[in-house]
Amino acid sequence: MNPNLLLAIPLLPLAAAVISGLFGRLIGRTASATLTIAGVLGALVLSLKVFQQLAFEGVPSYNDTVYTWLVSDGIRMQVGFLVDQLTVLMMVVVTFVSLCVHVYTIGYMHDDAGYQRFFSYISLFTFAMLMLVMSNNFMQLFFGWEAVGVVSYLLIGFWYTRPSATFANMKAFLVNRVGDFGFVLGIAGIVYFTGSLDYADAFAAAPSMATKTLSVMPGAAWPALTVICICLFIGAMGKSAQMPLHVWLPDSMEGPTPISALIHAATMVTAGIFMVARMSPLFELSETALSTVLVIGATTALFMGFLGIVSNDIKRVVAYSTLSQLGYMTVALGVSGYSVAIFHLMTHAFFKALLFLAAGAVIIAMHHEQDMRKMGGLRHRMPVTYWTSLIGALALIGTPFFSGFYSKDALIEAVAESHRVGAGYAYFCVLGGVFITALYTFRMIFMTFHGQERLDHHAKAHFHDVGWDMKAPLVALAIPSLLIGFFTVQPVLFGGWFGDAIQVLEHNDVIAHIGHHFQGPVAFALHGPMGAPFWLALGGVVTAWLFFLKNPSWAAAWESRLSGLHTVLVNKYYFDWFNENVLARASRGLGSVLWKAGDQAVIDGTLVNGSAKLVGWLAGVTRRVQTGYLYSYALWMVVGLAVLLAWFLLSAH
Repeated sequence: MNPNLLLAIPLLPLAAAVISGLFGRLIGRTASATLTIAGVLGALVLSLKVFQQLAFEGVPSYNDTVYTWLVSDGIRMQVGFLVDQLTVLMMVVVTFVSLCVHVYTIGYMHDDAGYQRFFSYISLFTFAMLMLVMSNNFMQLFFGWEAVGVVSYLLIGFWYTRPSATFANMKAFLVNRVGDFGFVLGIAGIVYFTGSLDYADAFAAAPSMATKTLSVMPGAAWPALTVICICLFIGAMGKSAQMPLHVWLPDSMEGPTPISALIHAATMVTAGIFMVARMSPLFELSETALSTVLVIGATTALFMGFLGIVSNDIKRVVAYSTLSQLGYMTVALGVSGYSVAIFHLMTHAFFKALLFLAAGAVIIAMHHEQDMRKMGGLRHRMPVTYWTSLIGALALIGTPFFSGFYSKDALIEAVAESHRVGAGYAYFCVLGGVFITALYTFRMIFMTFHGQERLDHHAKAHFHDVGWDMKAPLVALAIPSLLIGFFTVQPVLFGGWFGDAIQVLEHNDVIAHIGHHFQGPVAFALHGPMGAPFWLALGGVVTAWLFFLKNPSWAAAWESRLSGLHTVLVNKYYFDWFNENVLARASRGLGSVLWKAGDQAVIDGTLVNGSAKLVGWLAGVTRRVQTGYLYSYALWMVVGLAVLLAWFLLSAH
């Protein structure tokens, strides 16, 4: 495999981002858009070429160093690529979704003054994500990890004149720093035991690390590998928005819709899922870490779905859906179903990006209205958006033969097969989540596209369907949302596609157990109606139809009847309240104490001002010696001479 070809894949979007960002005003809007789209298209074409080499030409995986940055105390800090089946799948997904978002942006950001800047940011984000997934060492992984965080900060706060946008990007930045602190500790633990930043060295040393302990607290020795894996997962909780570090993602909808599709559906938020799958040789040796992953993922999958039912903002409904589906992927990781987690990541990237972009098309057509209560009946006004949205919705709820069905049903079966601690709770959550997912998804579809029009005078006067620069990406994403699962379920899950890229202990391999009963994608889909997930999803759709289309008064009545629960959900379980009124207030209080007691009293009062006063006092005392009288100086000279003479006489004896 040619290293220059691999190097070109991330560098093409980087070069386009730099040129568009620094010289966008000179080259103009059209040139900036064309250049960044060409850069991402080139990365996609080259990624597909690498995919062809690995999948069809028998070319072995590539794992080598491209550039050595420095060597410190024997630890090599390098830029290197590990390109195997797991990497190339992520490369194709990232570049394809990014290309669709770039094209969509032409129409969505057409009237925005920051047109060139936006293209530069999303191209730079693509570079960062590619560096993350292609890395073969923890230093480069951390570089990509932090780079996607920085660019997401810029994109969430793209409309920086809005206070809500600047609050949202700061919130995302701070919450992710909490997760990243754990991530750094996990990497530090690996370096401590292996003396290396390379994946290969860490994986080779995993069995020996599993036998060692760490004294985190005096008198308490914890298994070293468990501590390392949990710290790494804390980083994943931040990036992949798992409870309680999920609070930043819904607020990040303050950014333009294209970044919601790129960052919060297909790329950045899946970085944590990818990282845990890549670290499977480590996580497989810690049952405690995997159970932690399982329980947190299950809790996120179910409880974040409930919030989608009470939200009226079309983008936030899709955002809560993303949180819930990330929980599903995390559950799969927790039962050692790394391959089905990545498979669901892939299918989800297509249909969730589709739903975000469709929501953006509705928002533009409605003249930036996002409240679904002011929509309705749009399927006749926006037929392409409606039908592509319907495909995305059917894929999301797991309709047989749609892509989401294959990944979600396989995931739920994997949880059912697991005997890990917490698997029973997780199975209840993922099954309950099926009903909830169908309910909030078709609530959104019915409120937006069906029923009577609820457009106000302003929206009707300015309504216009979007152009094909925004419709074409919807169609491009609808095709894999419909078909990709059917054609890839066999090779990806049961055909050994990942090879050595993912390592699972034999007694943990729930996917292999499911594979014994797999008879092809058609039989798998036809078997769907015989399982509980199909009927739960159907029940969710029917409930949404009854409550939000046929009899909307029922929804209002139940909202009144369950007002306490509704208040809890509207306030998002009071996580934001707790963070702002307890954690933030406590932090400000601690800061105030340290400022007054430490800075003002000790540093300024004692050390700085105190030392100045001491010098002044000493100067005041010593200046009394300098009287200015000749007889005084003569007296002291005589005294001094007498003292010296006495000292000499005593010394002589």
